Amino acid sequence: MREALETDLRTVLNGALNMLGTVERMLPIAGEVLLHARPERLDEVRALDREVDALEQRIEAECLRIIALHQPVARDLRLVALILKSLSDIERMGDYAVHVAEDGAELAQQPALKRYVNLARMLERLSEMSQNLRTAIADRDVTRAEVTLGMDDEVDDLYEQTQRELVTYMLEDPRHISKALTLMRVGRSLERIGDHMENVAERVRYWVTGQREG
Repeated sequence: MREALETDLRTVLNGALNMLGTVERMLPIAGEVLLHARPERLDEVRALDREVDALEQRIEAECLRIIALHQPVARDLRLVALILKSLSDIERMGDYAVHVAEDGAELAQQPALKRYVNLARMLERLSEMSQNLRTAIADRDVTRAEVTLGMDDEVDDLYEQTQRELVTYMLEDPRHISKALTLMRVGRSLERIGDHMENVAERVRYWVTGQREG
């Protein structure tokens, strides 16, 4: 019975890691649409998002089956709880990546307002965060999960810088307002992806140690 439980737990954990990895694959493609005016890649992002949605439904059903069949306790139950709570965060990351690509496709129809240096850096940092987070979960590494939390601070700082710059553009020339508002929305989508990664990272400590942040 223990062996069957461990097999099932490994299956749902790998599924969640695969789901996070799929979102990770979406980020550079969304970045291509936004940073290099490649609207033709939007459909790729949408297709990957459908994969994320399908994985969410499958993994959630499997987690509920594990609870009903095995009635896990202690760290096993905390793992199932980590996965169940994190599924919606990861699904939302995928949604926001689609929003970035959709806004990027809209922006590609006109000359760029500016070089999107901060947005590019946010995308890079989010990819690094995702890789770090997947490793932290796979290795049950609390320290690495906490590093992920620190990385989100830079994403937040870049978001704030971007918003201030765009407000300046709008004040200087009202013709920039529409484009600047779209870019603000892109920045917000990227910032929210970081927040959802942070939510997942914060749960790793409790899963591994049974202790919540005091």
